[in-house]
Amino acid sequence: MAEVAVLLTCAGQRVDIVRAFQEALERGPHHGRVLVSDLDPLAPALFSADAVVDLPRVDDPGYGAAVAAVCRREGVRAVLPLTDLDPVILAAAAPLVREAGGSVFLPDPEVAAGCQDKWRCHEMLTAAGLPSPPTWLPGTIDPADLPYPVLLKPRIGFAARNIFRARDPEELAFFLRYTTVESIVQQELVGTEFSIDCLGALDGRALGAIPRAMIQAKGGEQIKGETLDDPQLVDLAARTVEVLGLRGPSTIQCFRRGEEILGITDINTRFGGAFPLPQAAGGDYPALIVRMAAGDHVEPRLGRHRAGVVMTRFLDQHLLVRGPEGLVSLNGAGPARR
Repeated sequence: MAEVAVLLTCAGQRVDIVRAFQEALERGPHHGRVLVSDLDPLAPALFSADAVVDLPRVDDPGYGAAVAAVCRREGVRAVLPLTDLDPVILAAAAPLVREAGGSVFLPDPEVAAGCQDKWRCHEMLTAAGLPSPPTWLPGTIDPADLPYPVLLKPRIGFAARNIFRARDPEELAFFLRYTTVESIVQQELVGTEFSIDCLGALDGRALGAIPRAMIQAKGGEQIKGETLDDPQLVDLAARTVEVLGLRGPSTIQCFRRGEEILGITDINTRFGGAFPLPQAAGGDYPALIVRMAAGDHVEPRLGRHRAGVVMTRFLDQHLLVRGPEGLVSLNGAGPARR
């Protein structure tokens, strides 16, 4: 039985994911600890983890080497990002992490970068024969020729910010002047939106794909949803994982009208915001990641999740007090900073 430490970077508010890894390690067969990093001293995940590690800012040139040093010092076997801030950097640092005895659960750096940049993602999907909505770079098309309505989206976006809907060339021209970020123009898809929570093995096999209906979202994050029995979406996600080499967790968003897949609109190379939903449906991705990090062979579980699991989210919190050792929870527990 291998000892497995897991490092979750930029952990932020993802207490749900921290606890899921802790539960997976408690259940076995491999035991270990969950380590987290975050620059915000009040990030909720810091107060749920087994230990907190200090890392530099993600834009520090030494970030990847610092992650590898933590892996070597703490015996970390699995490294995963929990936000979109550092997947590309961690993917590039994968060789350093391997030398330190760990694995980065991310695709190759070029794919990770392509998933973050909506124009590069469109090119990548199209080249791979996967569906992508008609997409253009501003300045390369005549606005009068576009199929309105269209969406102006940031090439590298976050939390559904800086997305504008244009109904005609005049509105598009206004939003192009108004936006402050580099953007793409994409045809608005008239259909139903779905998300698929996926897991890819380190050798590129698709292990899991759990579709869910998007019932309600706020700020780009799903707060109400339901898992689905949908072989077409499972097949689409599995093909995408294997064609692009999406190692580790990923979330694929797409639109469908009737039986026609209209296009994949987003790929996030991390756990999705609605992580508790596929977890409750039997995905058990943290446990599978722990097993892979320990060197176990994991068989695919495509289509074996439970459909009809519904999530409705609510607020929760840590209550802390300042003591001689810094911030600790009111019951005396707290993170062990290293």
